[in-house]
Amino acid sequence: MDRREFGGVVGAFALAAALPRAALAQEGWPSKPIRLIIPFPPSGGTDLLSRELAAAISAATKWVFVLDNRPGAGGNIGLEAAAKAAPDGYTIAMGQTANLAVNPALYAKNPFDALKDFAPIALVSAQPLILVVSGASPYKSLNDLVAAAKAKPGALNMGSPGNGTVGHIGGELFQRQAGIRCAHVPYKGAGPAVTDLMGGSIDLYFGNSQSVSTLVSSGRLRAIAVTSPKRMATFPNVPTIAESGYPGYEAGTWSGLVAPAGTPKAIVDRLNAEVVKALKTKALLDKLAADGSEAMGGTPQRFAEHIRSEHAKWGAVIRESGIKLD
Repeated sequence: MDRREFGGVVGAFALAAALPRAALAQEGWPSKPIRLIIPFPPSGGTDLLSRELAAAISAATKWVFVLDNRPGAGGNIGLEAAAKAAPDGYTIAMGQTANLAVNPALYAKNPFDALKDFAPIALVSAQPLILVVSGASPYKSLNDLVAAAKAKPGALNMGSPGNGTVGHIGGELFQRQAGIRCAHVPYKGAGPAVTDLMGGSIDLYFGNSQSVSTLVSSGRLRAIAVTSPKRMATFPNVPTIAESGYPGYEAGTWSGLVAPAGTPKAIVDRLNAEVVKALKTKALLDKLAADGSEAMGGTPQRFAEHIRSEHAKWGAVIRESGIKLD
């Protein structure tokens, strides 16, 4: 055996020895708590979903999750932290339409590349938006709101969970289609926006079903219309915006787990398997259905394709609408 052959044999043995060690390292994961970054503040829809999912996975696996709320910039602050984290499987984040599909076109300088800086894990849920007003509001229907907005352009305050969120863009798109103008009031998440809506500081709010459904059911908020193509099963008496005189109008939001790019595939696949398993449990399905959300699931590849598709769709909408943020 010459020196080159001997070197090849040694290299092969070294590679074979390294593979089991790598496999063992991944098999030993997780050996410490997993940080789940939630890019919005406590009590909002993304926060509630993240906590419910983490609880369901923990119940099945005994894994420990540390929930880290990082609100601001339409979810960009939290996702930037996730993108810059070590790709070792110990940091994941709950991304959504806003920070993975809308913000890249909305901000002149986005702090991360939504298509390159993350390893998609699983699409978790999808839900329409619900246009709501305070339970004490004088507006009983979509026509009431539009009439008031036309009578006094700019006088009505439209709250949103933040600049660039689907609640913001969905509201802007409706204003354009309805030919009205409202003053936009961005918040750092759904929680404070809904609090101000109930208190009368703002007049209307496009919120995801997670953050407003319970309050609608209790009468503290009034649902005016939903943004889905068909009515929600949980609120069958609430009309869609499309059927209320604005055909073709549709907006919604989705959420899914991502990890920093470079996270080992074995870990991504394990996380995906546990998310998909959790989304089949009755407890989590009941919670999602209660707030009008639909459990999704699927493979990491399916989620990656979904992000690319939504990235292109919302990017086109924002460019055509001329909406920009610095």
